[in-house]
Amino acid sequence: MGEDCYDRLSVPRKAECFPNLLQAACDLTSDVDQFYNCIGWALGLQQWWEPDWAGDYHWPEGVPRRYDLAALIQACATEGFVACADGAPQAGVEKIAVYCTDDGIPRHAARQLPSGRWWSKLGVWEDIQHELGALEGPEYGRVAQFLARRGTRVRDPGI
Repeated sequence: MGEDCYDRLSVPRKAECFPNLLQAACDLTSDVDQFYNCIGWALGLQQWWEPDWAGDYHWPEGVPRRYDLAALIQACATEGFVACADGAPQAGVEKIAVYCTDDGIPRHAARQLPSGRWWSKLGVWEDIQHELGALEGPEYGRVAQFLARRGTRVRDPGI
């Protein structure tokens, strides 16, 4: 299963970027789409969220346009998310895992499905469902923070 998903991904340098993904079970759930990124997707929105200095992408008003974990947590708070202790599934709670490099720069966010699996948008490339550790590695770093909000705004497609 993981090998088929891995083989079909169009991400360049995927073996270098995501070494754990080849051995992980994953499901490809979309085609390539450059109009939204992992942050927007994790929040349940199909928008490109990024704190770019030029202001070309969506970023919440009043949140510092910085590439750091504190600013990302503040941005996610505008959508109702707060820091939480872990990624254990909880009924009626949506969770996000934030991946950071060793120097603390957020590089990726994934949202948890009610099934306990994680759903990610890989940059401008595809969306995949995966296990939490499957995307840890040189490109995204490791999971550094979990965020949660009450309610369920995102449906589990059951893939």
